[in-house]
Amino acid sequence: MNPPVVKDNIYEGKVIDLNHRGQGVVKIDGFAIFIDDGIPGDMGNIKIHTVKKNYAIGEFINIEESSKWRINAPCHVVNECGGCQIQNIDYDKQLDIKKERVINDMKRIGGMEDLKIHYTLGMEEPFRYRNKAQFPVSKGDNFVKIGFYRRGTHDIVDTNFCIIQHPITDKIIKVIRNFMKEYNISPYDEKSGKGIIRHILTKTSFKTRDLMIVIITNGEKFPHKEELISELTSSIDGIKSIIQNINNKRNNVILGYKTITLYGEDKIVDYIEDIKFNISPLSFFQVNPIQTEILYNKVLEYTNLDGKEIVFDLYCGIGSISLFLAKKAKKVYGIEVVKPAIEDAKKNAEINGIDNAEFFVGKAEEIFPKLYKQGIKADVVVVDPPRKGCDEKVLDTIVKMNPKKVVYVSCNPATLARDLKYLGKNGYKTLEIQPVDMFPHTVHVETIVLLTR
Repeated sequence: MNPPVVKDNIYEGKVIDLNHRGQGVVKIDGFAIFIDDGIPGDMGNIKIHTVKKNYAIGEFINIEESSKWRINAPCHVVNECGGCQIQNIDYDKQLDIKKERVINDMKRIGGMEDLKIHYTLGMEEPFRYRNKAQFPVSKGDNFVKIGFYRRGTHDIVDTNFCIIQHPITDKIIKVIRNFMKEYNISPYDEKSGKGIIRHILTKTSFKTRDLMIVIITNGEKFPHKEELISELTSSIDGIKSIIQNINNKRNNVILGYKTITLYGEDKIVDYIEDIKFNISPLSFFQVNPIQTEILYNKVLEYTNLDGKEIVFDLYCGIGSISLFLAKKAKKVYGIEVVKPAIEDAKKNAEINGIDNAEFFVGKAEEIFPKLYKQGIKADVVVVDPPRKGCDEKVLDTIVKMNPKKVVYVSCNPATLARDLKYLGKNGYKTLEIQPVDMFPHTVHVETIVLLTR
C-alpha cells in the first residue's frame, strides 16, 4: 500500500504528539509525518520533504493556529542547534511530556498499565544547569566556528554562548576564539583531517567552583599554548586545570587517551552532597549536579537501607551511586566495564574513607553471574545501564539471586519497559516509577523504578 502523502505536496495537519527525537507528530489517514519544531496543538500547512514506507518528514510552511504551550525560546540558535529539541515548549508542559513518554513506553513495550508513575521532578531554574560542555571546532567564515552541531549533521552552528551551560563557558569560548584568530591557530577539518584544535571541553564544579579546561588537539603540536594559558588564567577566575588531550584519529570520538597537563592539576574536585569526587578529563560525572542529588536521594529512598544489606551496583561508572549507598549499607559491590572509571571509583572510595565498597572491572553480564556463582548474594540490586538497557544475562542473574528489591535507574524508557517486562514475568513487581528531568529542554528523561519480589 502506497503512503497517502507525496513529496513536495502541501497538506493541512495538526500536531498530536512528539516522537522520541522531539519532532512533532502529525497523522494523515493514520500515516505519521514528523515535523521539526512542531508542538502538540500546532496546526497549519505542511510541506513534505521525505517519504518513507512507514513515515514522512515535513515542515510547517505556515502555522495557522499555534499551540497554547508554544513559547519564545530564549536561545537565539534554538531552531538550528541540535542540543535543545523542546526549548520552545513551556517548561511545565515539558515535564508532562516526559511523564507521558514513560507511560506510553510502559504500555506499548512493557504491556503494563495502571502503574504508579509520579509527576516528573523538574528544576526551579531549568537553565545554566550543565557542569560539562563539549564544543566542536571547525573552519568558518570568520576563521573559526565554535558551537554545537546542527540537527542531524556535523555542520557546526557558531555561537558565543549556551544558556544551558554554566555561564563561565561563555568566557572560555570567547578567549579561545580570540586566541585562535590572533595566533592563526587552525581549526580542525573533518574532511581533510588537518588542523590543530578539534574540540573544547569544560568541567565546572558547582560546589567548589573548580574549573577544568581541556583543549582537544589533532596531535601533540600546539603552537602558542603558553600565550593561551596566560590569557585564560589572567581573564578567568577559578581555573584549577588546563589540559591538552590528543586525538589524531579520523573518527567522531571526542577524547583521545593521551593527556598533557599544561597548567595546574590533572583533576578538579566536586561533591555530591558530602561525598567528594576527583574528576579527571576522562572521568564520567553526572552533568546536572542539582538534579543528581535529587536522583541519588530517590535511589537511596527506594533502597531503604538500614545498614544490614548487601548491595550490587551494576554499571557503576566512577562509583557515584555506590559510594552514596555505602553510607547506609553493610557492603556494596560495584561493576563497570570501563577500567579508568573503576580506578576513579577506588580512589573516590579512599578519599572519602569508605571501606565497605568493592569494585570490579568487566562487563556486568560476565562479572555479576561469576560473583553470584562464587556465593555472593545481594539483598538489593541497583542497575544504571546505558541506553541499550540491561543485558539479559544480568536480568537472569537478578532473578536467580532473588534480591528483595531491585532499583532500576534508566536513561531510556523504551529499554526500561522491555527489562521491566522481563523482570515482571520472573517474579518482580514494579511498585512505582519516578521520572526525573536531568536535561531540561531536551527530550531525554531519567527514570527511577522500585521493584520488589
